[in-house]
Amino acid sequence: MNYTVSRVLVVILRTVFLVGMSFVMLYPVIFMLSAGFKSLQDVYDPTVVWLPQHFSLEPMKLALKVLNYGQSVMKTLSMTIPSVLLQLVTVLLAGYGFARFHFRGKNILFALLIFTIIVPVQSYMIPLYVNFKNFDYFGIGSLIGLITGHPVTTSLVNKDVLFYLQAALGMGIRSGLYIFMLRQFFRTIPVSLSECARLDGCSEFRIFWQIVLPLCMPALATVAIFSFMFTWNDFMGPLLYINDKMAYTLSYGLRTFQLQSDSKWHLTMAASVVVAIPSLVLFFCCQKYFIEGIALTGLKE
Repeated sequence: MNYTVSRVLVVILRTVFLVGMSFVMLYPVIFMLSAGFKSLQDVYDPTVVWLPQHFSLEPMKLALKVLNYGQSVMKTLSMTIPSVLLQLVTVLLAGYGFARFHFRGKNILFALLIFTIIVPVQSYMIPLYVNFKNFDYFGIGSLIGLITGHPVTTSLVNKDVLFYLQAALGMGIRSGLYIFMLRQFFRTIPVSLSECARLDGCSEFRIFWQIVLPLCMPALATVAIFSFMFTWNDFMGPLLYINDKMAYTLSYGLRTFQLQSDSKWHLTMAASVVVAIPSLVLFFCCQKYFIEGIALTGLKE
């Protein structure tokens, strides 16, 4: 009897906890959706809380127009997709190297990797901007300047290539975290698989390409989803590097729209809905792989 009562209490407490946590996480989304479809009359009516009495699409239409949605989406995609693909290649190779190869200074390099996760980008964004403003092709332009007296530099500001460079060189958004996640996953794959393939004459690249890579697809899908969502919603990068008003990304355009809409917060909520739609669609379509990848990348050898 006591055992049955204790089980019922555990179930009740667990249910209350899960419902409470779900409400905390879903409340901003529900509020955003509710406010995004309210008319101005409902906004100033204190009796209207969740369901609009005068359902209106005008806030959405105005948000799409002011955000220049089509052009902003194309700009964001042109920045996001190549950056994500380049970042996946970089973090995949780096994670595999940290997990399977032993070399001098490995622990020091891994400590520096963890350091990149901890240190916020705001602490070094000014030197980063200066480097991209006067990009000298990784020091080659400065060496030419020592000979000719005129260093060869170019400005990468307002160009998507600076985002591609950061992603390709392992300094993209959350690259350190992705390398750590993939390293954790690679450590769960038995080393005996590689050893057997090596005895059969497989090269290291073939082992990675034909044996390890197919096994890490769930983890790679998780990293791809994280990378896409962080890059898609990035605000600091476009704020720092993009000065062209005709080339704003959605996150930067949303902030500009918020400043223009002043106290009409329901317009900001409507704009937030249209900006969040692609991320939500991606998450729901890839939810299975996302959950599976999170479970696998958290395991250790």
